[in-house]
Amino acid sequence: MLTTLIVGLTQPGNGHAKDGLPYWRVEFPATDFIKRTIDLEEIRSDGPRRDSIPPIWSPTFIPAAKALNLGALEPVISIQIGKNARAYPLSVLLWHEIVNDRVGDIPLLVTYCPLCNSSGVFERQLPRAFGASALLFGNTGRLRNFDIIMYDRLTESWWQQYTGEAIVGKLAGTRLKPVPFRVEAFNRFRARHPKGQVLVPNDPKARPYGSTPYVRMDTSTGGGLDMFKLPEGVRPYDRVVAVGHNAWTLKMLQRRGVIADEGLVLRWQRGQNSIHDTKIITFGRDVGNVTVRRRDATSDTMQDVVHDVTFAFAFKAFEPNGALYYDLPRKKAE
Repeated sequence: MLTTLIVGLTQPGNGHAKDGLPYWRVEFPATDFIKRTIDLEEIRSDGPRRDSIPPIWSPTFIPAAKALNLGALEPVISIQIGKNARAYPLSVLLWHEIVNDRVGDIPLLVTYCPLCNSSGVFERQLPRAFGASALLFGNTGRLRNFDIIMYDRLTESWWQQYTGEAIVGKLAGTRLKPVPFRVEAFNRFRARHPKGQVLVPNDPKARPYGSTPYVRMDTSTGGGLDMFKLPEGVRPYDRVVAVGHNAWTLKMLQRRGVIADEGLVLRWQRGQNSIHDTKIITFGRDVGNVTVRRRDATSDTMQDVVHDVTFAFAFKAFEPNGALYYDLPRKKAE
C-alpha cells in the first residue's frame, strides 16, 4: 500500500500546483503564494487537507515512571533544556506529526515525518525583525519530497519539516533555530532522566497508538523513489545519520560502533524498535540508538549535535550535493 501511495504521488498531474492552487487558496486565504523559495510544482498532495492529520496544540505529559503503556525499546524524541527533560514517543507523533510545546520560556516545535523518518525540534520564536512572536504550527496536508509541509497560524506561510525553513508565504526564506535532540529507546531516556516527562495522547482512544500503518516499509525496495540518485548498495529506505551536508549510513555505523570525523563522534548501540517494521511497534526489529556529539571548547565537555536519523532518499532530496559515506572502507558518493 505504501509503495502504491508513493508511486501515485510521483505521477504527473497528481496534486500539482497548476491543478491545486485554486483549492490551496481556499484553504489558506492568507498565504502569499507569490513569495516563495521553491517551485510550487514540487508540492504534492496525498489526500489529507489542512490539519486532517491533527497537530497537538496543548500537549499533555506524565512522569516517565508512570508511562507504563510505553515499551522499553520504543523510540522517543528526547530533549533536555536546563533541568527539564521531555520525551515524545514516535508512537504518538506518527499520528500527529507536529507538537507545539513550551519548555520554560522557550516555545518549541517537535516534528516527525513518518514517510521520511525525519525528526526535528526547533524554537518557535520568530526573529526580532518579525516582532519576536511565538508561532503555532499546523499541517498543510501537502508534501514535498515526501516530507510534510507545515504552516504557521500567524502568516499561513508554509514550512518544510526536514529543514525548518519557510518555503512559501510572507516568511519564505526564514529558518527556525534547531534544538539538539535524540531519538532513543524509552528505557534509555528513563535511565538518564528518571524525573523526566513523557508526552501522552490527549485522547488515548483517538488513534491506534502503539501500532503503525508503515509495516515493513524500511525493508522494502523503495519503488517509486528512483528520482533520488543513490550510490550502488544504498537503498532509498536505508537509514542514514545526517549532520548538515554530510551523512553516514546506519549500516556502516552499526558495523563500526563509533565513527570519528573532524571533531564529530557518532556512536551506535543496540536496543530500539523500528516503527517501520511490524504493526505492533514493540515487536519491531532492532535498529539501535545513535548519538552525535562534539567537544564544546568553552565547557570542555561533549555536547549533543543537531542531527537526524532519516531515510537515505530524504537526505539526497534535501542535500543533493551532500556527501554520503557508506561501506568499508569509507567512500564518498557525489
